[in-house]
Amino acid sequence: MLGIDPGTAVTGFGVVASGPRATTTRMELVACGAIRTSRGRSLHQRLYEIHQEVCTLIDHYSPTAMSLESAFHGRNARSALTLGQARGAIVVAAVGRGLAVAEYAPAQIKRAVAGSGTATKEQVAFMVRSHLGLAADPTPSDAADGVAAALCHHFRAPLVPVGGVDRPTGAGRVSP
Repeated sequence: MLGIDPGTAVTGFGVVASGPRATTTRMELVACGAIRTSRGRSLHQRLYEIHQEVCTLIDHYSPTAMSLESAFHGRNARSALTLGQARGAIVVAAVGRGLAVAEYAPAQIKRAVAGSGTATKEQVAFMVRSHLGLAADPTPSDAADGVAAALCHHFRAPLVPVGGVDRPTGAGRVSP
């Protein structure tokens, strides 16, 4: 499972294995980190960077599905729009690679991982560490949030097989 905490400057990610891929009966952290886009580049270039890096993660780790933090309703409409564009680049990367995508509200992720929809970043990171038996919190905090998104999907849908998604068929392409 690939979990993503989207952002245009920093996108956190976590790859968590469970079941036959994990080496124990517990869930296992395979990888986590952050995609940092280049400062000073246009939004379009940053979105392309995010898309390419998510494609690289999918190709490298071969997750069966992706869990993504859904958009939140913020006070700043411009920030929400920009975040929505980053989420779009991430979703297109996943669907283009044939992954099913699950979306969870920030409060759902916090509730699933930490027991409270109002948990702080520190509480979420602590609970991620606890659930996975890690010696330290995943860093940076964006990575911990990506891991939390993956754990949320595991906790919310552990017995439901993740269905595939329709791959693009070429419909809607512009002909020369």
